[in-house]
Amino acid sequence: MNDGHVEWWLATLGRTIVWARLRLREAGTAEVFDSDGNTLVYDSEDTARAMLMDAEYVALDGLDEDDALARGFSLGEIAPPEALNDDNLRPRMIQQLGGRA
Repeated sequence: MNDGHVEWWLATLGRTIVWARLRLREAGTAEVFDSDGNTLVYDSEDTARAMLMDAEYVALDGLDEDDALARGFSLGEIAPPEALNDDNLRPRMIQQLGGRA
């Protein structure tokens, strides 16, 4: 089943990464699955991205190593969380990192 294009976004607080999954639907709408386990529905992908940027999230695929280091981690330290379903994904949406990059 095609669930639409998925983008991973992240915010940082010290050595903590907070993930958000942006799913773009074929109809032009978008859904954001957040670290609280909520799925927020938006009328467009632009609205969803604006909401994420307002909350100080950045797109993972837009980061280079210098951007990551400025946020306190190396790209090699992180990967989007994975799980078979959203219930199992929710506790993985907050990632604690080890020592300073």
